[in-house]
Amino acid sequence: MSELPSAVLFACTMNSIRSPMAESILKFLHGDRIYVDSAGVRSLDIDGYAITVMDEIGIDLARHRTKTFDDLEDDSFDLIISLSPEAQHKAVEMTRWMSCEVEFWNTFDPSIVESEDREIKLEAYRQVRDQLMERLKARFPRVGGGT
Repeated sequence: MSELPSAVLFACTMNSIRSPMAESILKFLHGDRIYVDSAGVRSLDIDGYAITVMDEIGIDLARHRTKTFDDLEDDSFDLIISLSPEAQHKAVEMTRWMSCEVEFWNTFDPSIVESEDREIKLEAYRQVRDQLMERLKARFPRVGGGT
């Protein structure tokens, strides 16, 4: 089993849904064992549906402050996981001056679901949340046999 990276950045287009979800899930799974942050190519306020579905599993996103790559306080990461094609391009650009791995996890943007039905929209967000949870558990397993 490989060691966990010491610093991970999640990146997406707006830092309002996918990357904050991934950031908060990894923090939930590994606490302060890994420095975790997220950024977007552009920023938009945190999405209310994202707050709702994360709250369903006991993770608070309401205080998340969205930011762009330029707003990052730290720019030294072992791994950047990009969740959108636009963020992937930005992550690859960063490797020109930062030595880090980049992984592309093309993740559906649930905000594009066009429905007036709140439950249909929430279900799209839940699917993204659950897919990220499973992928993060697989990519960053807990050491020591815990669940």
